Amino acid sequence: MSFSLIILAGGNSHRFSSNIGKPYQKIAGKSLVEINVDKARKFKQIKKIVLVYNKKDLKRVKSLKLKNIKLIRGGKSRQQSAFNALKHLNSSKGISKVLIHDVARPNFSIKLFGSIIKNMKNAIAVVPKINIQDAVKQKINSSLSEYILGKNRENLFLTQTPQAFNLKEIYHLHKTNSSKYRDDDVSLYMDLNKVKFIKGEKDNFKITDQADLQNLKNIYKSKLSVGIGFDVHRLVPKRKLYLAGLKIKSPLGTLGHSDGDPVLHSITDAILGACSMGDIGQMFSDKSKKFKNIRSTILLQKVIKKIKMNHYFVNNIDINIITQTPKIKKYKNKMIDNIAKICEISKNQINIKGKTTEKLGVIGKEKAIACEVITSVIKYD
Repeated sequence: MSFSLIILAGGNSHRFSSNIGKPYQKIAGKSLVEINVDKARKFKQIKKIVLVYNKKDLKRVKSLKLKNIKLIRGGKSRQQSAFNALKHLNSSKGISKVLIHDVARPNFSIKLFGSIIKNMKNAIAVVPKINIQDAVKQKINSSLSEYILGKNRENLFLTQTPQAFNLKEIYHLHKTNSSKYRDDDVSLYMDLNKVKFIKGEKDNFKITDQADLQNLKNIYKSKLSVGIGFDVHRLVPKRKLYLAGLKIKSPLGTLGHSDGDPVLHSITDAILGACSMGDIGQMFSDKSKKFKNIRSTILLQKVIKKIKMNHYFVNNIDINIITQTPKIKKYKNKMIDNIAKICEISKNQINIKGKTTEKLGVIGKEKAIACEVITSVIKYD
């Protein structure tokens, strides 16, 4: 089965009360748009992703530099935004099914997303739902209201996104029944018996106001773990000096099996430690010829790819580079640029400090360079 995914981010966020709209609010350095996209990209069945944006947010969405994402300008309502995206996809070849998802629900699990895709094999539409457990009252007029009794509440439920549909069918329903549209796309179906409802998730709530965002941040914080990395390399003649992936002009270079970059080695170890995935020596043995003189940028890229497969992403990196020479200050910005690119995080998630040993020990005598790193990661499934 081949799917396209529509992420609806075209609203005005009126109830959110912020100069920055909900889609571009960040948690652990990633916007809600990026969190949704990262999760979707774990599924090979997703052949195309369409992001529907509000025209006032064009600069913000472009600043995310999303790769292989089709941008579609939204309409005045959710229904119009969804239809704009469906109209684009209707002319696409090789895609028969579509997932429609609200950007304001970034906390769906990988398990739920996979279940929706799997269930579409034998269904025309798949929608996650959760039952109502609280006491429900219905207001009839200004002076009269009534309780909805427990036995009647059994027929009440809340729907969530992502919702999956046959592309041609949901496009036709949008095109011919826009007046019947309510709050989501499944509301276009007159006969809900045709829809396959699966169990949703309480954590897959919609972010409507600041309190909802704070609740999501608290959930992410509960999934945060920390790792420590340390590395030291001897300085010797006739070797190149690499620090944080940056080649430094120096008469001495670091001695090591790879390129001897103590900064990237420390970052790699800290990330592996935070994810409980061993250490750099286990993953890239210095007994192996294939890692002889290999650039540490390549090793760290491999680790980032591996932790993403296990649903982790880097939250922050704090670095101490301990060296008598060279002075770190003039290289700091370029180092941060390199690390941010490799780790796929923003530059403001990285901090670098240059330290000396006041000419004490082998580092003080310019015979070695050391680095220590503390990093935190978040698991987002």
